[in-house]
Amino acid sequence: MSDYPVQDNAGAHRFELLVDGAVAALASYRLRGPDVVTVLHTETHPDMRGRGLAGELARQTLDLIRSRDQRIIPACPFFAHYITEHPEYADLVAD
Repeated sequence: MSDYPVQDNAGAHRFELLVDGAVAALASYRLRGPDVVTVLHTETHPDMRGRGLAGELARQTLDLIRSRDQRIIPACPFFAHYITEHPEYADLVAD
């Protein structure tokens, strides 16, 4: 388990990675029906960059999507690249 949990802030339509209880990185998304999550944008707080938090956010977000039996449309270039670099998540990409 990561020291930095990721939560789904459904009201804000974003996955949030928390460091000491504060949002350090986030991935905004839009739902397409109940089964497809379009990840639109990823950002890391400027003071937190260079620590691998965006990658941790992507990993935990993809694991959460898998656990919910959902699929992803990686409209965000970071998520698209992450999936390319981690082919174990390729099966989550929606057609």
